[in-house]
Amino acid sequence: MVLLIAGTTHTGKTALAQRLLEKYHYPYLSIDHLKMGLIRSGQTELTPEDDPELTEYLWPIVREMVKTAVENRQNLIVEGCYIPFCWKEDFGQEYLREIRYVCLVMTRRYIEGHRADILGYAGVVEERLEDSLDWEALIRENEENLRRCREKGLEYLLIDGSYQVELEL
Repeated sequence: MVLLIAGTTHTGKTALAQRLLEKYHYPYLSIDHLKMGLIRSGQTELTPEDDPELTEYLWPIVREMVKTAVENRQNLIVEGCYIPFCWKEDFGQEYLREIRYVCLVMTRRYIEGHRADILGYAGVVEERLEDSLDWEALIRENEENLRRCREKGLEYLLIDGSYQVELEL
C-alpha cells in the first residue's frame, strides 16, 4: 500500500509520516528532500519558493515512484505539499486500489489559537533553517486545500480544536 500525505506547510505531514514509519515500519519519501536534492545538485533552476512550478516538476517523478512501489507490492509513505489535487487522474484502477491519500488541513480557529504550538512542532522531525510564517497566507492555503479536497472528494483530516492526527493503515 502507498499512502500519500498532503497538506500545506506546518500541518504535520513529516511528523505523521515519521510516526507511521515507527508504527508500521513502512519507509517514507519526503518530497521536500527530493526537491532539495534536485535543486542543490543543479538538476533544476527552480528554487524552494517556486511552489506551482515545483509541483509540475516533481509530481511526474513521484508519480512514477508510486507506480513502481505498487507494481512491486511495496509499502511506501509519500509526504509533501507537491501532490496535486488531480493526482487520481494519473493512475488506473489497478494502482488506485493500492493508494490512499489524506490531506492534513488546519482550520482558522486552530491556527489562530495555536500559533506557538505550530511553530514549536515545526522542527520536531527535521531542522528548519528559517521559519517565518505568514499566518494569513497559512490560513488561506488551508482553506483552499479544504475546498479542493471537498470538490475532488478526497480524504482529509481536519485539525480544529486540538491536534489529534492519527491514521490506521
